[in-house]
Amino acid sequence: MCEECLALVPAKILLKDGKVFYEKRCLEHGVQETLVSTDPAYWASCATYAKPGDMPLEFQTEPRRGCPYDCGLCPDHEQHSCLALLEITDHCDLRCPTCFASSGPERLRHRPMEDIERMLDTLVASEGVPDLVQISGGEPTTHPCILDILRAAKARPIRHLMLNTNGLRIASDPTFADALAEIGPGFEVYLQCDSLRDDALKLLRNAALARIHEKALLALDARGISTTLVATIRKGVNDQDLGEIIRYGLSHPCVRGVTFQPVQDVGRNEGFKKEDRILLSEIRRGIIEQSHVFAEEDLLPLPCNPKAIGVAYALRTRAPSGDPAKDEDSAFAVSGLIPKEVLMAAPNAITYETHPKLREIVMSLLSLSCNGEASAKLMGDLLCCLPKVEMPAAFTYDKVFRVAIVSFLDRFSFCLGDVKRSCVHVVQDDGRLIPLDTYNLLHRKSD
Repeated sequence: MCEECLALVPAKILLKDGKVFYEKRCLEHGVQETLVSTDPAYWASCATYAKPGDMPLEFQTEPRRGCPYDCGLCPDHEQHSCLALLEITDHCDLRCPTCFASSGPERLRHRPMEDIERMLDTLVASEGVPDLVQISGGEPTTHPCILDILRAAKARPIRHLMLNTNGLRIASDPTFADALAEIGPGFEVYLQCDSLRDDALKLLRNAALARIHEKALLALDARGISTTLVATIRKGVNDQDLGEIIRYGLSHPCVRGVTFQPVQDVGRNEGFKKEDRILLSEIRRGIIEQSHVFAEEDLLPLPCNPKAIGVAYALRTRAPSGDPAKDEDSAFAVSGLIPKEVLMAAPNAITYETHPKLREIVMSLLSLSCNGEASAKLMGDLLCCLPKVEMPAAFTYDKVFRVAIVSFLDRFSFCLGDVKRSCVHVVQDDGRLIPLDTYNLLHRKSD
């Protein structure tokens, strides 16, 4: 995609100076050379992890103009909705300088409940049993019907439901936190946590939020509400904080993992320049060097969309202490130990009892896991988008700590082959499901 006019253009993939570049040629704007990876070996290995996508039960649009203009999903798309987003409001109680939805206090539209119910039904028709649904916005906790929306989602056959939030209402409203605790199993809070430093948070969010995030996490801890921390990463602002955020997550019992998202240059992105881009490969390297938990072999391409998503899993080896400085050794990385044929297997194809290497690993890890009551689970229920490998009872969700890097395409990194594997989709009130990459680039309407 031309970085000036957004036209589709031909490109070459170049290996130069130990890095991977796209060399794009636009008839109007000339040649553009764009860095896409600082790790050629990892970038090339992504192709070996790609496996055929799972198709939705039904498509919503037909291919007419060609990708990426027929989003809906159309039959040219190669992946179902691993994660579906429902944006229920444009309103937000912050006005972040970095916001791909361009939300803010001045935007007052809340989607009506009947539209949201219809969107949920559209998703169920497409997926049957959707894997993961995130209620998003704007700031969804500002919607006057937020609890009714969460209950409506839980009333449908959705495996895992998340609430995306900046945490302000959870930190300040105990009755709201109590109500979230009553949503039930399979519910999780996706809590914005870009840094523990207010100077970085002011650049990204225009607010000193460190104490707010801590208050929100204490409220979630107290109620046992599963939580994932999500950090938007911008070069030179908070890329030095990756390890600290992981240790912070490990210090809170409610936190099941951390998701790092490189800034996608769409929507409102104040002061952003091309040199401010940070790549999946750079965040991956930062996690390896800063976390003291994950090594090179632990951060793997996710098979459903390997170039866009990297993932690592660890087993909590003791209860959180509440002190991030003491918790860097409280997790033992396990994803690098899982044989590749297990990661690439068809669902339900392998159990830990029938795969000798996997059994050996499991038996050694059981001695590390925290004590406590547990119910039998499938590994696929714990490790998103991986095969459902039957595991012993000790491997419950509270014992697993997940780190993910989720990157979205923008005008710099856009590639047709990659966007067709996009598995994060935004549900529309007209019945379409649009990949987040193309939605933010081409289809999002701004007021």
